[in-house]
Amino acid sequence: MRLAITRDVSPRFNECELTHIDRTPIDVQIAQSQHHRYVQALKDLGYAVLELPAEVDLPDSVFVEDTAVILPDVALITNPGADSRKPETLSITQALRPYRELVFIESPGTVDGGDVLVLGKNIYVGLSTRSNQSAIDQMNEKLGSYGYKTQGVEMHDCLHLKTAVTRVDEKTLLINRKWVDVENFEGFDLIDVDASEPFGANCLPVGDAIIFPVAFPKTSAKLMEHGYKIKPVVVDELAKAEGAVTCCSLIVNS
Repeated sequence: MRLAITRDVSPRFNECELTHIDRTPIDVQIAQSQHHRYVQALKDLGYAVLELPAEVDLPDSVFVEDTAVILPDVALITNPGADSRKPETLSITQALRPYRELVFIESPGTVDGGDVLVLGKNIYVGLSTRSNQSAIDQMNEKLGSYGYKTQGVEMHDCLHLKTAVTRVDEKTLLINRKWVDVENFEGFDLIDVDASEPFGANCLPVGDAIIFPVAFPKTSAKLMEHGYKIKPVVVDELAKAEGAVTCCSLIVNS
């Protein structure tokens, strides 16, 4: 099974939470159109897409990645760090129940899925404004029986760990080493973002391609030079809400 879970853009998207970028006006209709094309990209790459309806009163809820961490044998339902986002987990919990056993992060633990980088049985959590040590301790407790080890990673100048580093394949990471220390990822091959594209470290491997924003052509060229097939998407309106390509879907493989 190849399934992606997405959620439509809220009509209140302009009220999104922001941490590291300045607020600029968002054209919600353009954001919705870009999101629809992102969903189509997932379908083009062979994924069935469970498209959840927009949550009118949850401005950030298009960013479903922050509500859960999908592992092969279990799914972790998060407790998002921003209070306005905590209700987003309710509908995601219902959507995931048919596909995974579920475990839950409880207060005072907070974690956004965008801070969670899964590399095999090792899970790295960015110690950000949204994710804390209590959540990491709970992840070790709740996921340890499945063979996973979770550790915190210091980062800076960006919202989430996966703003700074994402998985390209089993042995390769795309990284902005100015925002996270490469020593955390010894043994992996690293592809550096182009210096002029600091936000270019977020990529989404799907099927035989990588969904990647057209806004970062130099970093895209680096990925193609390494032999990767790129599925380009336009997400600049979504990026005004500190969103990126991993943020807008939950990938469920079995």
